[in-house]
Amino acid sequence: MAAKKPERMTLIMSIVERGCGAKLHKLYRENQVFISLRCEGSGTATSEIMDILGLGSSEKDILISTAPVSTARALLERLDDDLRGAVPGSGIAFTIPLTAVNNLLAAFINLTTKTDRDSGGDTDMENSVKSSLILVTVNQGFTDVVMDTARKAGARGGTIIRARWAGDESFAQSRGFTHLQAEKEMIFIVVPKEIRAAVMEAINRKHGLQNEAGAMVSAVGIEQLVHLG
Repeated sequence: MAAKKPERMTLIMSIVERGCGAKLHKLYRENQVFISLRCEGSGTATSEIMDILGLGSSEKDILISTAPVSTARALLERLDDDLRGAVPGSGIAFTIPLTAVNNLLAAFINLTTKTDRDSGGDTDMENSVKSSLILVTVNQGFTDVVMDTARKAGARGGTIIRARWAGDESFAQSRGFTHLQAEKEMIFIVVPKEIRAAVMEAINRKHGLQNEAGAMVSAVGIEQLVHLG
């Protein structure tokens, strides 16, 4: 009898108010999501806009987790139903499909997670994708102008993480990317897939690699999305 094929893995990205990450991590473990990384970020909205929208603090905890797709789907469905309000404050959680993952990690996750292989959790969700995650990497200090461009193209807001350029500087210079700096900021922007291309094009046109902001823009589809709080 042939062994069952390991279930496809997915990435769960959760953005909540600062201080809520530990409780969210505990909640995820209780729901069979055992592998997570936690980091800190900040929101791009002004305090006035955040007060109007009820978005709470601009300082954010970001939880990046890996789980079988059926486990992730069940978790987000619970977060949108009986677990709504279980984490204080407000936030967002969404899943991103993984095209590959380390075999040992996948085996460990599948062994430690009680999944229902007959639940249809590993089906192709391509046709149900309604949102996209746009990832913009810019030189430090340019997030405000980039987000202003993104909002004019239809985006509502984003989350920022500090980073540092680790690429080959000689390669960048040989391609004429003279504005690349070591200190970077990464902006995560979630948008409906209908406006993804317009937002990316606007950012690239005004702030791309040939411009002072040195923006590098990419995007991935989001399988499932829920608002927390």
